[in-house]
Amino acid sequence: MLSIERRGFLLSGATALSSVLLDGRAKANVQSKKEPKRLPPPTPLRRGARLRAVNPGTWIDPETDFNPLVERLAAEGWTLDIPDSVRRQWRYFSGRDSQRSNDLEAAWNDPTLDGLVYVGAGWGGARVLETGFRFPRRSLWTLGFSDTSSILLAQWATGSRGAIHGSSGGDENQWQRTVNLLKGRLVAPLQGKGVRRGLAVGPLVVTNLTVATHLIGTPWLPDLSGSILVLEDVGEAPYRIDRMLTQWRSAGLLQHLAGVACGRFSWAKDDILPGDFTMEEILEERLGDLGIPLVLNLPVGHGRPNEALPLGSQAQLDGQRGLLSLIP
Repeated sequence: MLSIERRGFLLSGATALSSVLLDGRAKANVQSKKEPKRLPPPTPLRRGARLRAVNPGTWIDPETDFNPLVERLAAEGWTLDIPDSVRRQWRYFSGRDSQRSNDLEAAWNDPTLDGLVYVGAGWGGARVLETGFRFPRRSLWTLGFSDTSSILLAQWATGSRGAIHGSSGGDENQWQRTVNLLKGRLVAPLQGKGVRRGLAVGPLVVTNLTVATHLIGTPWLPDLSGSILVLEDVGEAPYRIDRMLTQWRSAGLLQHLAGVACGRFSWAKDDILPGDFTMEEILEERLGDLGIPLVLNLPVGHGRPNEALPLGSQAQLDGQRGLLSLIP
């Protein structure tokens, strides 16, 4: 799952989105979304669990080696189905929208599957949602990030639990954290840089900023009221991050958060000119006046480590100590 550059927002290995100007009435509609009935989390994975690779986005190299991932899962007693469809190609997608939607629907409706690993990334998840894909009324473990954070957000928006923002790659420590989450075990807090003091408690919503910005005005962006929002992005200059966060502010999406944190943000060398805001400055300037705890520099997002976080799980954000902790 593991795109690592903006082209990785276009081509990524397996081991890895319609902006809307809202008037006052639309803003009220966003904030008054009917809260879906939340389902209980899926059963922790045990030996014998069966997972499937699904590629809802950009095509991947047909020679992509899935063996390291298969071996990692096998070490836990889990098996991974790798259908031929993950290597399919149509233009820059891994198949037509209808094909990718059918793949996702088949996987979600297969009662013998205990989880899904989203491979590839790039672009395409929101187009699958646009086809009319609907999640069945079940919770299911799903692992992904980058472009597939659109599908993770949509899963949580329907009340389904089990979406994990994270990668199937990384070193053993990173992978063990993901395994522990899938097994229902406790994981260590993540350390960042505390910027605005205070303690916040609420459900986690973790996403790529660009991807989520292009879900504003759709049913797939969950209600953020009372949530702890964690954002990350890759290959975006500070002025573009500024532009997106300004849209979030103007749409009324940040005013009802419990807390906000930022993972890793990266940009090209020439994206910041003398006299410009630095990335950290623009994040603090756009997020620091909300009256809620703010933490920067969490080890989350494109790059390594990309520590896994479960959407919908209760968490505590300590703005003084810079800690994000899951609440058992």
